[in-house]
Amino acid sequence: MNGTPYWAAPLAPDGLFNTITKRQAGTVLVDMTTQQANVRSVDGELETGVGTIFHRNYRWELLKSQAYLVDYGDPKMVIHNDTQYIAVPYSEPQFHLTPLPHTTPQWGGVAVIDPSGSIETLSPSEAASSPILDNQQLYPEKLALQSVAATKYRNGILNTYTSHEDEIEIAPLPGDGNDQPFFILTESGPQYVVAVEPYGDAQGLQELWTIDGQSGAFERYVPADSLFGPQRAADLVRQSAPQTDWDRFAPAEPILTVIDNREYWQVRVVPEDNSGIAYVAFVDARSGDVDAFEETDTITQFLGGETPVETPGETDPNGEIEEAPAVIVQRVDENGTVIETMNVYDDESVEIRTPTNRSTTDTENTTTRTLGSGPV
Repeated sequence: MNGTPYWAAPLAPDGLFNTITKRQAGTVLVDMTTQQANVRSVDGELETGVGTIFHRNYRWELLKSQAYLVDYGDPKMVIHNDTQYIAVPYSEPQFHLTPLPHTTPQWGGVAVIDPSGSIETLSPSEAASSPILDNQQLYPEKLALQSVAATKYRNGILNTYTSHEDEIEIAPLPGDGNDQPFFILTESGPQYVVAVEPYGDAQGLQELWTIDGQSGAFERYVPADSLFGPQRAADLVRQSAPQTDWDRFAPAEPILTVIDNREYWQVRVVPEDNSGIAYVAFVDARSGDVDAFEETDTITQFLGGETPVETPGETDPNGEIEEAPAVIVQRVDENGTVIETMNVYDDESVEIRTPTNRSTTDTENTTTRTLGSGPV
C-alpha cells in the first residue's frame, strides 16, 4: 500500500457466538520493511467477510456464482484509497482430448469483493490493469507451486521411476507451516519465488523459479556454481549460533538474495510462538559463512552491500555495545558439522597443544600463536 509492503490480515470474529452474530470488523496491516512492530488497522465492517457464518462468508458468496469447477485460492485483504477489498485469485480447468481426455489447471482470474458484498470477476488481463489490484498477488499461489513441481516430468514419466535424470523436487523448508512459494517485491514488480533441489537427499540448489505475481510469467535461474539449498542454509544458521536455545527458536523463510553479485540465503529466526523476528541471518550460498543482524538499519546496510557495525550478541542487556571477537574458532567433525564455537578477542591468544604420542603420561608439545601472527 502506497509503495510499502504489508502483511494484511482480516479482523475476523472470534468465538462461536461472534462468528454467528458479527461481521468482519476490518483489516490489520503489519509493515514488512522493519524489525519493529509497526502495526496499523483499517476499521469498517464488511457485509461479506472472512471468518463469519456461512451466509455472510466470502467463500459462500463465490460458490453461489455456480462456477463449480473453479478452484479458489486464499483470500487477500487489499486496501485501496482506505477502502477494504477481498481479492481471491482462482484457477479453472482447461480441457484436452488428446492423447487421452484430461484437464490441466490454468489461471482463471481474480474475484474482487467490495465492502457491500458485491463481487466483480476479473480476467487475468483485467486484474493486471485494475488500480485496486496494483502490485497485489494476482496469480494463484497453489498453481505457481504445482506448475514448478510438474517440471520433474521434463524427461518423461518413466524417468521419475528409473534414472531420475535432471529430476527436481520442491525444496523442503524449516518453520511452522512455512511453505513455498514466497511472495516478494522486486524492482520488476511482485514475484513468487520457488527453490528446487535435485531428486534425492541432496540439499543443494538446482534451480530457482520466479513467477510474475501479476502476469504469471515463469522464469528459471540455474546457478553456474554449486550452491547450498535453503534447508542446508537453515542448518548452517543453527550451527553458527550454538548459544541459541533452538528448542525455543527456529529458522524460517529462507529466501535467495543477491548482494554484490553474490548469492545469500536470507533466513529469519523466529521464536516458537511466532511472536516476532529475533534476528535475520544471511548465509553465503557458496561458502556457508553466516552474518546475523537484529536491527532494521544493519539489515538494510548489509542488503545494500555495506558492512554493518552491529551484530546479535554485541549488545548486552544494559544496552552497551560489547567488544566484537577478532577470531572465531570452531571445532568441526569430519562431516563438516560444527561441534563447538569459541570467540577470541584482541587481547587474547590461542594455544594449540599437540601430544608427542598417544600416551597420556607423555608431555605435550605446546605451540602458541598470537592473534595477527598468521592462521591458527
